[in-house]
Amino acid sequence: MLYTSAQDWLNATHKKILFFGMSGLGKTYLSNMLRDQGDWFHYSIDYRIGTRYMGEYIADNAKREAMKNPFLRELLMSDSIYIGSNITFENLTPVSSYLGKPGDEAKGGLPYAEYTRRQAQFRTAEIAALLDTPYFIERAGALYGYPHFICDTGGSICEWVNPADPDDLVLKTLSEHTLMIWIEGSEAHTAELIRRFDRAPKPMSYQPAFLERAWAEYLDQKGCDETQVDPDDFIRWTYAQALAHRQPLYAQMAQNWGVSVKAEEIAKVKSAQDFDQLIAMALERR
Repeated sequence: MLYTSAQDWLNATHKKILFFGMSGLGKTYLSNMLRDQGDWFHYSIDYRIGTRYMGEYIADNAKREAMKNPFLRELLMSDSIYIGSNITFENLTPVSSYLGKPGDEAKGGLPYAEYTRRQAQFRTAEIAALLDTPYFIERAGALYGYPHFICDTGGSICEWVNPADPDDLVLKTLSEHTLMIWIEGSEAHTAELIRRFDRAPKPMSYQPAFLERAWAEYLDQKGCDETQVDPDDFIRWTYAQALAHRQPLYAQMAQNWGVSVKAEEIAKVKSAQDFDQLIAMALERR
């Protein structure tokens, strides 16, 4: 690992870290808090995906919908209006909206083939954004003068890697340049995330084998074909299974490639000094 002991971490003049784990447990909270201290560069994987790797897909999809309206079509064809997504660190809705949900098009769903095509696009984009991390580390220091660096990853990082493979390209690259930190939630956190998701279901990205299995099981249990699927019902049904599927992958990533901290510990961090002590403790108990 990049830092082999608590003292090694505390003495480091250039701290480089990466957060991973389920969305909603504090990755972005910590990243924002450290960034606000003034000497941490915040690299958001989801923001990079939305602006660099999927920006055209997202904008073209919005234009495609606008072209269905004769008034907007005329303005677009004459270059009188511009359509683009307004992605920020705090608002990544354009990415999830583009991913969409499979099922009945009358209820806002996508044909399953189109849904899986967009899933594949996201997979390619996320891997590319993760592999851009060394470039942004160099850029943060050389261009902006930041001594410390945070990589804030999305919850789906575990879908594209093999934590048991010592030669996994993504994990090897990331661990050579950052200390990988798993923010581990409890069963209570998982239950709350499921309740929160049930209130406002959002599109997610899944490992192809997991998605194919979930889709087949859902159609079988509901006794319907893909055109009859309620899109929100499907992603609600899939979410709890996805959390259970991801948990052991996160754990193996932490065991083989980094350290882990509890979400309860993260909630107590109020300053960069608190964070330094928490990571030192995580390294000591590894």
